[in-house]
Amino acid sequence: MKKTLKQLTIIGLSVISTPYLIADEVTDILEESITAYKEGDYVQVKENLTYVLELLKQKKGESLKTILPEALNGWQAEEATSETAGAGMLGGGTNVSRVYKKDKSEITVSIVTDSPLMQSIGMMMSNPMFASGGKLTRINREKAMVKYETDRKSGELTLVYENQYLISVKGDEVTEEELVEYAKAIDLKKLKEL
Repeated sequence: MKKTLKQLTIIGLSVISTPYLIADEVTDILEESITAYKEGDYVQVKENLTYVLELLKQKKGESLKTILPEALNGWQAEEATSETAGAGMLGGGTNVSRVYKKDKSEITVSIVTDSPLMQSIGMMMSNPMFASGGKLTRINREKAMVKYETDRKSGELTLVYENQYLISVKGDEVTEEELVEYAKAIDLKKLKEL
């Protein structure tokens, strides 16, 4: 019971301190949860908390979409998408992505956050053993891993930022330089402010 009240308090504080949220629905559900908690309806409290957490992920996803770069010169960008997943799917979290096309070339930039797997991924990325088949590089002063197949003109650049964001730039019929250009176009300073 104390744990549930503590979760309600934490969620409530995060709602108050997060300016990009539409607080009406979230605060209404939190107030419902407090009432349900006082009445001993813990099932309802749990369902409400799960729903509020999902709303928070969705709001964060909408903010993250603004971090995805605009199309570079000569490229066309599709609409950015945002998805959230529960803990049962790849550890859960929020994923935003955007596809960029130029003739037969295609690049997808994606950012994953709020996943319990982030810490493990960050440790793997920092371990030189996992660099096999790829090379380390710097993107805006951050370490990144590039795996590129020249014969297939395809590859992926992966970067873990602030131990909470997994940034991936994948491409087909592209050059390694194009992958790097798209990675550099991501505003990491703005991402840090979210």
